[in-house]
Amino acid sequence: MVYTIPLIIFMDDVSGNISKQWNKHHAIYMSNANLPREMLEKEFFVRFVLSSPHAPPMELTRAMKESISDAAQSGVMAWDCKYNKEVMLIPYALFLAEDNLMQAKECSHAGLNCNYFCRTCDVGGTKEYKESEAGYNSIFMKTSQEIQQQFETAFKSGATTKIQHSISLTGVQDSASGPILSALVELGKKLRKRTAGSQALPKNEVEATLWKEFEELLKSGQLDDTINPLLGMDGLDIHMDTPTEILHTILLGIVKYFWGQTVFLLEKAKFLHVFQYWLKSIDKDGLNAPCLNADYICHYKGSLIGKHFKSLAQVMPFIIHDLVPPTVLNAWTVIGELIVLVWHTRFTDTEAYLVSSIHVLSKRLV
Repeated sequence: MVYTIPLIIFMDDVSGNISKQWNKHHAIYMSNANLPREMLEKEFFVRFVLSSPHAPPMELTRAMKESISDAAQSGVMAWDCKYNKEVMLIPYALFLAEDNLMQAKECSHAGLNCNYFCRTCDVGGTKEYKESEAGYNSIFMKTSQEIQQQFETAFKSGATTKIQHSISLTGVQDSASGPILSALVELGKKLRKRTAGSQALPKNEVEATLWKEFEELLKSGQLDDTINPLLGMDGLDIHMDTPTEILHTILLGIVKYFWGQTVFLLEKAKFLHVFQYWLKSIDKDGLNAPCLNADYICHYKGSLIGKHFKSLAQVMPFIIHDLVPPTVLNAWTVIGELIVLVWHTRFTDTEAYLVSSIHVLSKRLV
């Protein structure tokens, strides 16, 4: 028998030891997506792969990709205890489950300041166009082609401005090949710069020198071997196989900033102390909310974390009634519904529910 094994891959920066407050390491873990959902998050089934305090994230993913590709090519022999015979396992990457920042880096995405600010779709253009139906149905652009184009631009005059414009326009910025691209741009500046009593090098000599430097930086390899290794990984579409991460998108996104605006209204109306009393006295029986310490929440209202926002979202409509305008109360009611939808569907089609729920939320808030 031959079994395919879908892998859930996780990578993020972690603290390497306890002697310092923060000694950053990047680490990669994997889980077997074939496991029953009640087993997926148990510590025993989350397996450590590799870690380094020095290697950048994309170097670690390159090693991870090569390991999975080699195992898929040759197969992994194992013993099936159910059927009592030898079997072959073929692993493949199902999706990468990191936070939004790490997923953007794995997609060679430059972030929210770009015209194309989403790592999974091609939404871009003016604000009116992005809000239109046509804006959301744009054709997706090939990331690797844009990276290749940026390297072609690096050989031309004015490369710095042109590449920055390309990054801002397309949202594509590859961290894996970024040092080589920067080295070529800086070398081109030096070669074209005129010094006192001398002329700038001719265009053909500049390009020949840049090509020679480029080949040395590639170390006799190909550009495809240098750019983001996940862009060409078999069976993986890195843009689509990075599911929306709930913590930063919902709790530390929508809920956090709406909490900040609500606290502003309460303080302006001098109702924060009333809110604190009502939060302290609310009946917690039946709530999955272990973090309703009213004194802590109101004292450190600007420094709360995900578990606080998850608890607050369940009870806010009952506490702020008559303390804030009806529109704010209605918004918190919708946010509570969104939290329920997200957490009850987190092991199914989470992203589809997330998108539809945010769409409903935005329409009701308007």
